Amino acid sequence: MKKVSHVWPAVLVLGMSLAAVSAAPVQLVPQPHYGDVVRKMARVLPAAHLSQRPLDDGISPIAWTNLLNALDFDRSYFLQSDVAAFTNMQFQIDDAMKSGDIAFPYEVYRVFRERVGQRYVFVTNLLAKGFTFTNDETYTWKRRDMPWPASQKEQDELWRKRIKNEVLTQVIGRELDQAAASNIVVAAAVTNAAQAAKGSVTNAPPDTPEENIAKRYKQLLIVIQDMDEEAVLQRYLSAVATAYDPHSDYMSPMRKEDFDIDMNLSLCGIGAQLRSEDGMAMIMEVIAGGPADRDKRKIRLERNDKIIGVGQGDGPIEDIVHLPLNKAVRKIRGEKGTKVVLKVIPASDPSGATTKQVDLIRDEVKLEEQAATGRVTRVTLADGSARKLGVVRLPTFYGTMDKRPNQPGFRSATLDVAKQIAAFNSENVSGLVLDLRNNGGGSLREAVSLAGLFVRSGPVVQVREPRQIVVLPVPNMDPAMAFRKPVVVLINRTSASASEIVAGALQDYGRAVLIGDSQSHGKGTVQTVMPLGSEKFGSMKVTTASFYRINGSSTQRKGVGADIVIPSILDGMDIGEDKLPGALPWTQVESALYIPVSDVAKFVPQLKEKSAKRLAANSRYARYCTLVRHVQEVNAKSEVSLEINARRKIMKAEREMRKLEDEEMESAQKGGEEDDVVLDEALNILSDMVTLSGGADIPMETEGDLRTRMMRIFGRDMP
Repeated sequence: MKKVSHVWPAVLVLGMSLAAVSAAPVQLVPQPHYGDVVRKMARVLPAAHLSQRPLDDGISPIAWTNLLNALDFDRSYFLQSDVAAFTNMQFQIDDAMKSGDIAFPYEVYRVFRERVGQRYVFVTNLLAKGFTFTNDETYTWKRRDMPWPASQKEQDELWRKRIKNEVLTQVIGRELDQAAASNIVVAAAVTNAAQAAKGSVTNAPPDTPEENIAKRYKQLLIVIQDMDEEAVLQRYLSAVATAYDPHSDYMSPMRKEDFDIDMNLSLCGIGAQLRSEDGMAMIMEVIAGGPADRDKRKIRLERNDKIIGVGQGDGPIEDIVHLPLNKAVRKIRGEKGTKVVLKVIPASDPSGATTKQVDLIRDEVKLEEQAATGRVTRVTLADGSARKLGVVRLPTFYGTMDKRPNQPGFRSATLDVAKQIAAFNSENVSGLVLDLRNNGGGSLREAVSLAGLFVRSGPVVQVREPRQIVVLPVPNMDPAMAFRKPVVVLINRTSASASEIVAGALQDYGRAVLIGDSQSHGKGTVQTVMPLGSEKFGSMKVTTASFYRINGSSTQRKGVGADIVIPSILDGMDIGEDKLPGALPWTQVESALYIPVSDVAKFVPQLKEKSAKRLAANSRYARYCTLVRHVQEVNAKSEVSLEINARRKIMKAEREMRKLEDEEMESAQKGGEEDDVVLDEALNILSDMVTLSGGADIPMETEGDLRTRMMRIFGRDMP
């Protein structure tokens, strides 16, 4: 057997000329009206923001940190001496904004651009020397909270490990791909060769690992050198806006297109919402009904995946790391019916040790495929009989805003769910699972009205604005639309906003048992877009209101907690409002006046006990838990090994976990029912609840409790 060397020299890395990127870039000069823009924002932002916090020395250092992190997110380009030179502005950004002084961000950008050029030269020289992967050392890839390098020597050592890690990842990845393609290991890989075996891409990429990496850093340098004065202003004012909270932002005239994309259900032609994260295009949400959502293959796009490469049709994949989001989006979008190929770092392994490749046919998001769906399923009881239960999946709270219910083209999530409920009532189902997992929200109106299908009167949510709290009640609806049987609501870490309003209200009314991740997403705020003047001034997106449950608790950060926790893979990831830097705190207001219609919480201890016994004997659930724990462990680690045998072992184990995930997905889609282990158990829990409650209808009307209501309002009994 031929001995394999562990030294990989670069091949033709320096075949690309440094001259193409070494020309001195033009010095950027702010446009004359930029001073007026920052003065206007300095006035409007504090007055409009929910917190009413002044732009002062408390906000200034947060904005200062945000700006540096926006450029150097993993603290590897700037030196501590650079940062020290910037500290004179740490508490002066507020004063500079008010006076219209715009010089600081352009000086920061000038230094950053210089450092990027120096790192590019270092990387290309390093790649030309090659690496030895036999040394026992590690690389810390989580550097968001690490200090900046104290010296160039320390910075060079950091970058040596960084580039070595990138080369090693590609070397082992290709090794495993080739083994998979040759049937030496199970062909369940998530990189190029495994998909090549299925005919979706070519088998061997054209470039060596060293060439790929060199091109990536060359692209970064070009992108940074090509930034214009508007892009610098965008980053600066966004840093100031996000000092108030992570959802406030500044939108330059060019950024308006990005905002429209974020709000458009047919984003990019693939049906996914994107945002810039660590120099990559991260998937915030897979839109129901879009090409990505309709893709049911093993290897597909998931929330929090990071797109690092884009290919058009059968052409080569172009690296988009560090490319501005609007430019990355333009590469992903395209004509309907054309193919786009995406190279992706999966959310389950954010270290980048593995990648996957997904090809999609661009298409529009079809409203019908976003609509609520329902079905009747059966759970077998101990005596062998079957119990009929309903399942409703609601991907988003959609609703037509410019039409009335009797007009053509009107759509409503509430009315669609009501149709499912009517069908369930006619079939005499014993209970209902309302699946709000991965539902990122939508229409507040629809959330309030949908709660009225399960609770006939009373408040649903409290909306706090700077000067008032508005309580939104259940609207008057046809009683025939109501569902009176036991209800279970499924949530996960991506159930947000309107989903949290409905789940929280049904929990507070004692109307439903919540099952799923430890908590929902925790986004309890509302944003408003405000123009700053003429079109060339841009606009500002600012947080203007927040949501509170009827019990007075905010959904901000804490979200809504599950009564019975059956965690998904998402529960182990850095997903949720509480994971966002600068997120507004959880707060509380007075409880609204409401009367619980039931007390399903009293059944929770017994339901938990029965569920635990059932799951302990479920081999499929045991495999599922193994996968969940693995993802949690991967996300908890901040270091990776740079020794080839140790790293090979880790990457092989990761692929075995991928195989387990594929098997779980296959099992979930068995028979076309698209059940999963969490939904299966939720149905069993719902069946237990029906048994414990005796299957009786739950009283939804509260008018009969008028005496109790009056006692709560006036503090005494009524005659």
